Amino acid sequence: MLIKLAKNFNPKNLSTVIHHGGDEGVTGSCHELFVSSKESVLIDCGIFQGNEAKANQEIDFDISAIKAVILTHVHIDHVGRMPYLFGAGYKGPIYCSEPSAELLPLVLADAIKIGFMANTSMIKTFLKRLSEQLIAIKYSDWESFPFIKSAQVKIKLKPAGHILGSSYVEIDLKHNNGKQERNVFSGDLGAPYAPLLAAPKSPYAADRVFIESTYGNKEHQSRKERKSTLKKVLLQALQNRGTVLVPAFSIGRTQELLYELEEIIHRYKKAKVTSKLCWEDLDIIVDSPLASRFSEVYKKLKPFWDKEATTKVNKGRHPLSFEQLTTIDTHREHQKCVKYLAKTARPAIVIAASGMCAGGRIMNYLKAMISDPRHDILFVGYQAAGTPGRDIQKYGPRGGYVTLEDKKYVIRAKIETISGYSAHADQSDLVNFIKRMRILPKVVKLIHGDPDAKKSLRKQILKNCSLVELVVQNRGLES
Repeated sequence: MLIKLAKNFNPKNLSTVIHHGGDEGVTGSCHELFVSSKESVLIDCGIFQGNEAKANQEIDFDISAIKAVILTHVHIDHVGRMPYLFGAGYKGPIYCSEPSAELLPLVLADAIKIGFMANTSMIKTFLKRLSEQLIAIKYSDWESFPFIKSAQVKIKLKPAGHILGSSYVEIDLKHNNGKQERNVFSGDLGAPYAPLLAAPKSPYAADRVFIESTYGNKEHQSRKERKSTLKKVLLQALQNRGTVLVPAFSIGRTQELLYELEEIIHRYKKAKVTSKLCWEDLDIIVDSPLASRFSEVYKKLKPFWDKEATTKVNKGRHPLSFEQLTTIDTHREHQKCVKYLAKTARPAIVIAASGMCAGGRIMNYLKAMISDPRHDILFVGYQAAGTPGRDIQKYGPRGGYVTLEDKKYVIRAKIETISGYSAHADQSDLVNFIKRMRILPKVVKLIHGDPDAKKSLRKQILKNCSLVELVVQNRGLES
């Protein structure tokens, strides 16, 4: 969906952008900005998931014009097709923020291990090439692309507040014919007051903005409300004398949850969770080797934490490695933990990937415990259509079933959802990202969202930002 500012503005005056994913759905983000017919820049290169998933994720578009790749952040739906891009012959530079450069090798090594490359030597070869082509740039510094000849091109990354290292990107073009333009690609924007991360600040100006719309039709709880809700939900769940299962992505959501849980435990140490258990004695289990490695990198990257988190560290607290936290590493330990908790229903909180229950260690917990009413499943993130997570969320409260690895499981565990813990901006945040620009864009393109979310967000942008006309519609969207 494309919105313009003034009726006399012709969007054809701007460079062409071709979307290879992420324009009509919420996964597979991949956008190619053409500087000329022979030179382009690729923004993100993610895989498709859920109902959008493809049996073959290989690159199905011509890459001959691509001179540079810019990655907004390291979530798999924004970077997961990078190995395939290499396989298609891409040898150019890859730009990202400094924290993303630390996290990206971990993400892609895990992705290719699960995906099409289980061979250790092939993984090493890929990671070697990645290190040779990867260029980390500082936030807010302009980076020039002298290797592009058809225009003067420079880019700037600004914090997006979604996960550590996430960025939105400003791309300035000065064409050889003298025309100039600035394009902004939002990547995924975070909500204000998220744990560990500063809120994103709007760009000063742009001719065109490509903005995500994942929660374009939703409003999240405030940080204070969602923390209170988290505590309340956990208390109710744990009083069932069962385990709380939290499907969460290894990077971003897991670290935010640990941060909030440490705060609750610190504040309510001696308060009772059950008749025999205090908060300070409650087991928090992260069953994900990848999440543990990400948490270690997060700790290494403390200079990029916000002031609140830094203040806690300076007071001797450890938001990502507190006393009650146990990490499960080996598969054998994982199997023992699943078996023990399924049998005993010991009150505990287990955080395990994947966030949409589409694989990973959470699957074994679900298969062992989802039909036991003593347990609870707590969703704290977006569940894409077509994923087991969406089915559990939808059919669980009705006493329905879910299919996990080709077997049906009746859902008797209690299902809870706290949408406020989404790492995505909500409708008001997205509108404000546009509204607070000092010079409003001439064109806004809504991407990375379901049709209903785009329709709702479009209405609010038109209402609040003096954007008066719909220029181009995505397939299936009515003005």
